[in-house]
Amino acid sequence: MKRGGNPKSEIRNPKEFRSPKNRKGQVNFRNSRFGFASDFGFRRSDFLLWQLADSAFPTGGFAHSAGLEAAWQHGEVRHRGELISFVETSLRQVGRASLPFVSAVYAEPERAGEFDDLCDAFTTNHVANRASRAQGRAFLVAVERIFLAGQASRLSPCKNLEAQKNMETGRMPVLRFGHFPCVFGVALRRLEIDAETTSRLFFFNHLRGVLAAAVRLNIVGPMEAQALQHHLTSRVEAIIKICESLTVDDIAQTSPLLDLWQGAQDRLYSRLFQS
Repeated sequence: MKRGGNPKSEIRNPKEFRSPKNRKGQVNFRNSRFGFASDFGFRRSDFLLWQLADSAFPTGGFAHSAGLEAAWQHGEVRHRGELISFVETSLRQVGRASLPFVSAVYAEPERAGEFDDLCDAFTTNHVANRASRAQGRAFLVAVERIFLAGQASRLSPCKNLEAQKNMETGRMPVLRFGHFPCVFGVALRRLEIDAETTSRLFFFNHLRGVLAAAVRLNIVGPMEAQALQHHLTSRVEAIIKICESLTVDDIAQTSPLLDLWQGAQDRLYSRLFQS
């Protein structure tokens, strides 16, 4: 701007800096160049995905090692090679035991309570069951407070089974236990993240959590863990391709040893993680 000039003359079209409004004077974010509506009614920004994938997103996932700590203390995972084997086995287990619940709840959110009950019955390992419920409720609280603040939500876990019968189609369902795969599926459906991205984000969350636990246990260093994460992404894609069509009728425990190691978590003399 030249000295003595009119500041307003530098703005060619002042209206482009105003958020469009409808007839009632309410801001219409559909045509706005800035921001998006709080009810998630429009196309999602990549920033939403980055925020959900960020390690700073408060889900409590870093308090769990998916059985890695118990396996490490029992001498089953001692170096990089055995860590890779453990992680690949854990990813296959997620594909067969957890992803079907994510997909089912995403496809039929009105049946989320039913799938949540099935997930609780299927997860017989008390440590894994407790971890799933803890992570699910932490993720639930984070999503509600960060993205759905001020809205009437019915996602919160509830022991009132009758409430499930009175759900209105399309609204957030009531979950009795709040297991992580079920909460994850219904929450990302509510945030209008597509199904394919939801599956990948679910696997990314698990892979990142296990490798972060490996770093804290000093099995590998931070750089090596990141290299492994990059290396294993192709394996994740292959597992997703195999398991994405599975239903809750196909759920299976593919690695009993992982289940045994995780079940021993509470008997460890000293531990960093809850599971």
